[in-house]
Amino acid sequence: MKTKRNKLFLTISMLFILSFVSCKQKKQEYVETNESASYKRFREGKIRYEKHNEFNTQFKIVQIEGFDFDKGVERYYPSSIIKVDSLYYMWYSKPMANAEVVGPNDATDTKRAFHWDLCEVWYATSTDGYKWEEQGIAIQRGKKGNYDHRSVFNPEILVSNGKYYMAYQAAGSLKDARWAKTFKTAGDFVPNVIGMSVSDSPNGPWKALGEPILKPGNQKAWDGEVIHEPTFFVKGGKYYLYYKSDGRLPWKTNITPGEFNKEHADMPLATGVAIADNPEGPYIKSKFNPVLMGGHGGMVWPYRNGVCATLPEGPERNSILFSEDGINFHPVIQGMTVPKGGGCYRAGNFTDIDIKEGQGVQWGISHEFYPNYHFVRFECNLSLEHGNKVNKEYQKVRNYINGDKYEYDPSLNGK
Repeated sequence: MKTKRNKLFLTISMLFILSFVSCKQKKQEYVETNESASYKRFREGKIRYEKHNEFNTQFKIVQIEGFDFDKGVERYYPSSIIKVDSLYYMWYSKPMANAEVVGPNDATDTKRAFHWDLCEVWYATSTDGYKWEEQGIAIQRGKKGNYDHRSVFNPEILVSNGKYYMAYQAAGSLKDARWAKTFKTAGDFVPNVIGMSVSDSPNGPWKALGEPILKPGNQKAWDGEVIHEPTFFVKGGKYYLYYKSDGRLPWKTNITPGEFNKEHADMPLATGVAIADNPEGPYIKSKFNPVLMGGHGGMVWPYRNGVCATLPEGPERNSILFSEDGINFHPVIQGMTVPKGGGCYRAGNFTDIDIKEGQGVQWGISHEFYPNYHFVRFECNLSLEHGNKVNKEYQKVRNYINGDKYEYDPSLNGK
């Protein structure tokens, strides 16, 4: 019995000593590093000062021609822009002309519940990206009873295997229009889906798939409310479809009856991704969703061996974020004014970035709200060429930090 007590005493003593040493080591590590929270974020957060940051830019707004302010006509949410032969192409939402927005309770076959109600997808072309010519309807609403009968809107283009794939939000019926009660025209189509049409030419004709390519999750999921704003990225032979959504919360009145989402009650909106082996799907939602905290009018574009995103809303709003794998994003620059509802010009269209590096962005088209919905061009300096130049200068700083010698280099003055 005495031997057992001695062994127990020794065991307890050893555990106490190990615990004491571990705590002491942790305390010493904290004292020895002397890192403030801000400094630690700088060292571990993959962020740089502006002069060393390849993502440091200003989004300049430039007026364009071809979309006059026609009374009773609205256009918004342009797609990414592609170039085919000598022409630039973009697609966008355009609702029925002179259809008054009256809210979901008073909407009819000719009166809109919301601004994005009774829409079809139109397209325009340009030789220079400044002067545009509207070409007409690309994607029409579907037949009565179809998932896309009421409205097709917020389109996004994908080019692959010599074909053109158009994804867009779709609403089937006015019965899905929910009133949010905050004001007369507030609310949304709940649920809505993402549809897709396919063509051999950017000019059409387009053929709609028989079923949606993406739907909201179950009622307890983070994306159980809606599926919005599709946009594409291609990596490793996989097609990444990003989309915005939000949970089902009791204080949101534009929802269908059912269970509420308690787990994500502090997350008004977020962005997820669904991945497919083929452009038409099936698209499988990532188990890591949501992959971006925020969204609503954000943009996605390929850069280097990964993908960039902007977030106009959310806890990391007014930032550019980067991900090498398309799943794990981190902010690379913050405190910006980013375009909302914009579509980037995709240099090289949608080349797999594992085959060729993403070339970045220098311009695109976005919408603005006042005096009413209209298009503008944005310009920036986020090209791969510019990024390589900035990184070359930054490498000189790293070489100085890690080296023993230094010769004066005037380029490091930033002039």
